[in-house]
Amino acid sequence: MRLIFMGTPEFAVPSLEALLERGHQVLLVVTQADKPRGRGRRLAPPPVKEFALARGLPVVQPTRLKDPDFLEELRRKDPEVIVVVAYGKILPPDVLALPKYGCINVHASLLPKYRGAAPVQRALMNGERETGITTILMDERMDTGDILLQRPIAVGEDESFGSLYGRLAQLGAEVLLETLKLLQAGNLRRRPQEHRLASFAPPLTPDDEIICWNRPAQVISNQVRALDPFPGARTFWEGRILKVWRAK
Repeated sequence: MRLIFMGTPEFAVPSLEALLERGHQVLLVVTQADKPRGRGRRLAPPPVKEFALARGLPVVQPTRLKDPDFLEELRRKDPEVIVVVAYGKILPPDVLALPKYGCINVHASLLPKYRGAAPVQRALMNGERETGITTILMDERMDTGDILLQRPIAVGEDESFGSLYGRLAQLGAEVLLETLKLLQAGNLRRRPQEHRLASFAPPLTPDDEIICWNRPAQVISNQVRALDPFPGARTFWEGRILKVWRAK
């Protein structure tokens, strides 16, 4: 299919790679701006941009999705579908309405559970033993669009965020390809989400990193593995920050 890909972090890279390997025509890659990283706080490109440039794909990093020049560029590309994987911004109506088949999002939870920016971490913090991938047809709200496909995945008892994140990224690529295959064949059925069952996964805050030792041991263990390898659960010892990477 002729498509535009929108994504930013490492999670989105397997999906972009899978699209290219399957022979889809990626007309344009849209990602967020370069950000300071590392101890030197030097500007560094997001993983999706690095991968796209290495594959010779055109990349844009708009500061505003409502910018007329950006919208005109999307119209010139004339995509059949826009694929969104962890892009990090809500798409405005003008973008949602542009492609023939709409905008498809790959989300790392079994929607309507864990709508929001941190579904993997929040699922681990809550001790979930199952999560998964959902593809949806996007609407103007956050993660509320009709469900296209869902695939569950078991969560290991001691599994860390890093491990689960990687497995979900690969599963997301597989479910995306299956979604597009059914879309092309006209066999894709959509179903509305049961909004009364929705739960939310807000972005992590610094407070989420601090271990409260008066909480149950299992809750602390879940917190530690949900923050491994980034940003790390922390406590204090003799006036210094102490990072905790494993708990039993």
